[in-house]
Amino acid sequence: MFVTFLKFAENRAAAPEFMAAHNEWIAQGFADGVFLCIGSLQPAAGGAILAHGENRADHDARIAADPFVVEGIVTAGTHEIEPKRTVAALDFLKTAT
Repeated sequence: MFVTFLKFAENRAAAPEFMAAHNEWIAQGFADGVFLCIGSLQPAAGGAILAHGENRADHDARIAADPFVVEGIVTAGTHEIEPKRTVAALDFLKTAT
């Protein structure tokens, strides 16, 4: 499982120009069954992604393809988590990818 933080960078002002493409990229991550949760970092610091179901290289490539990353609107930092305990609804996270 991965948690990726997308923190606003120098080119933050360009976000509106690339928002549609960024949202399409997010939609693809959900359609592929990889993204589990997307949310905003507060206060207005960027976003975070909870993902599962792909290896690190594939996840890193997916994140690198985000238009916000490509355009320098955000910088991405990913942390890999090996879940040990979950509520029953999230037991699937304990399976290896």
